[in-house]
Amino acid sequence: MNSHKIQLPVLNSPIADKKADSKKNNDDSHSIKNTFPVRGMTCAGCASSVESMLSSQNGVIDANVNFANNTVLVQYLPGKISFPDMQKAIKSIGYELIDNFEKENIENRNERDFRVLKIKTLFAVAFAIPTAIISMFFHTSLPYANGIMFILTIPVMIWSGQSFFVNAYKQAKHRTSNMDTLVALSTGIAFLFSAFNTIYPEFFISRGLEPHVYFESAAVIIAMILFGKTLEEGAKSRTSTAIKKLMGLQPKTLRVIRDSQEFEVSIADVQIGEIIVIRPGEKIPVDGKIILGSSFVDESMISGEPIPVEKNIASFVYAGTINQKSSFQIRAEKVGSDTMLAQIIKMVQEAQGSKAPIQKLVDKIAGVFVPVVIVTSLIAFFIWYFVGPEPAFTRGMLAMITVLIIACPCALGLATPTAIMVGVGKGAENGILIKDAESLELAYKVTAIVLDKTGTITKGEAVVTDIVWGDSINNKLHESILLSLEKHSEHPLAEAVVKKLQEQNVQHVLITEFRSITGIGVRGKFEGNEFFVGSEKSVEESRIKISELLIRRADEFKSAGKTVVYFSNEKKVLAILAVADVIKDTSKKAIDDLKNIGLDVYMITGDHEKTASAIAKDAGIDRYFAEVLPFEKATRVRELQAQGKIVAMVGDGINDSEALAQADVSIAMGKGTDIAMDVAKITLMKSDLEHILGAIKLSKATVATIRQNLFWAFIYNLIGIPIAAGVLYPFFGFTLDPMIAGTAMAMSSVSVVSNSLRLKNQKI
Repeated sequence: MNSHKIQLPVLNSPIADKKADSKKNNDDSHSIKNTFPVRGMTCAGCASSVESMLSSQNGVIDANVNFANNTVLVQYLPGKISFPDMQKAIKSIGYELIDNFEKENIENRNERDFRVLKIKTLFAVAFAIPTAIISMFFHTSLPYANGIMFILTIPVMIWSGQSFFVNAYKQAKHRTSNMDTLVALSTGIAFLFSAFNTIYPEFFISRGLEPHVYFESAAVIIAMILFGKTLEEGAKSRTSTAIKKLMGLQPKTLRVIRDSQEFEVSIADVQIGEIIVIRPGEKIPVDGKIILGSSFVDESMISGEPIPVEKNIASFVYAGTINQKSSFQIRAEKVGSDTMLAQIIKMVQEAQGSKAPIQKLVDKIAGVFVPVVIVTSLIAFFIWYFVGPEPAFTRGMLAMITVLIIACPCALGLATPTAIMVGVGKGAENGILIKDAESLELAYKVTAIVLDKTGTITKGEAVVTDIVWGDSINNKLHESILLSLEKHSEHPLAEAVVKKLQEQNVQHVLITEFRSITGIGVRGKFEGNEFFVGSEKSVEESRIKISELLIRRADEFKSAGKTVVYFSNEKKVLAILAVADVIKDTSKKAIDDLKNIGLDVYMITGDHEKTASAIAKDAGIDRYFAEVLPFEKATRVRELQAQGKIVAMVGDGINDSEALAQADVSIAMGKGTDIAMDVAKITLMKSDLEHILGAIKLSKATVATIRQNLFWAFIYNLIGIPIAAGVLYPFFGFTLDPMIAGTAMAMSSVSVVSNSLRLKNQKI
């Protein structure tokens, strides 16, 4: 198939949509929009409660909670409702709305809460393990086994599991329920029932029944659920870290020239039009135009291109990029939130926030499962109480407790996290780092994959691919002269030339009268004869002769998207060198493999059409996006999503971060920037495209395991709950003992864990 550039219709972006929304909302007189942090939300149900409460307030036009970031975007009329009013309303349902002035404090508080959560999890695990061991192996042989388990379980229930009971109470106040409700009910009843049987064992013994205890169930459930919450909070904190690192690209201070004197001022104090001094090695603080001096600037964090760009007077430079060589002065044209860096930060935040909140499958199931179980247990109690044989009350209580114990969400809670844990571990063993469950669950559904060119398909560094000599009579000597000239050069491409010649063991010679002319090239003399290394333009301006052979080969290299460097003496061009960013050895095979499993593979690059076409052809890619600005990469991803495709984006640069955040599945290369890895949900540590196929296979295997786990988790409930309620008693006189219910529950957990461990043997 011939290569061709993709032409897609222009679609409305979310940003455009928001502008349209804003215009529409102007009809609501003088409404304003503000984003406030919210504390205390633990599930999608909490987010819904906050939205409903705010939306019901007089003066609030709209409220949208971003559960992933724990924030709410509120559109309201300041004349009708104030922030304290909204804060009071939210507080009444058990949550905390934070003023923006306290944002720094909220970050500290969130970090502190995360530390406490980790400690509580470790604490619960430390007490749950001995409790489970005693219950399984020493229950009958160890003296006072019930008493010891009782003491071990108390701190787990009171401290580690406190939040479940508090949240369940909040939900109950608003007549709703969630996973916390079921955890609190099952563990609370199991604990109280066991505590009663430990303190008053004669109550059931006198009635001919065995006083069983279920302390290990309560402790293990709380430990496992807390472990899952710790993983989730860790993923959330990494998302905010990416934004912080983007912000860190902008220096805090800069040097401005005021009244002919140089001052160091805060970035917040700089004004448009001021003259700013940029020294070698410094990050550029604002967007502006060079008015004095020249240099090479590393723009890889914006453009993704590894080769520093030459900047002269009137050239535009961007905040966050790095000055490489010489000092220069710029006139500030865009500052603060108007810089390109600030725009990238804003769009990454919007792309992350535009996604649906992470809602675990078990939470969805629990939303229906919890009320059904509670109602079933109550129905069982009342049926036994009113129509059951004596002792009716005791039998009713036992039936209710048995239903709640057998329906305990242990296996349900384990189904997803254990498969994810094993899947993530399997990925790590193979150099695939997976940050959260969502990406692992989605990867196998991907239908289109967009590959960034530089650093992803290619090596991301300039390499001399060809050296063509003219009719020079002493190539060896001229190679040495070329090496010695380039050794002194500061031009980024010179490093590639030096590396190539050194690999060929070319020797140095002594160069005199060396000169580096910015924008032209380098000159120097060897034994009285002058030599020059530079661009085609400088060769033409110097009217240096060039042979037909070299002209033809130079045209071939340029057609292939390569940069051509000219080496000449005073009279003629002695050689031309082709420099390019070459394709990785494994890229072509990996791309073929992805196409073979039915994926649409796209390449995206800021390069010109000719270069993009050549690289795509060499890599075996039929479809590509060329001359794409950093801002447009996410737009291309959105356009593919609008066509109904599930899109994976693979990149390595800061300029890819918005597109990574927009994609359904985001994959960063391990040798890329920290920010790309922080935004992406999957990182390939070996920066090898072949691992993408492994990630997709791992996703497929993990999702299959989760589905099998959920089947095992539910089959026990579907069969066990009716039996626990006593449905077989009228026919066979059989009721389920709570101990057997506990065993069945444990068996479902064992089934789930064993099934998850099978993932370890999967080949990816």
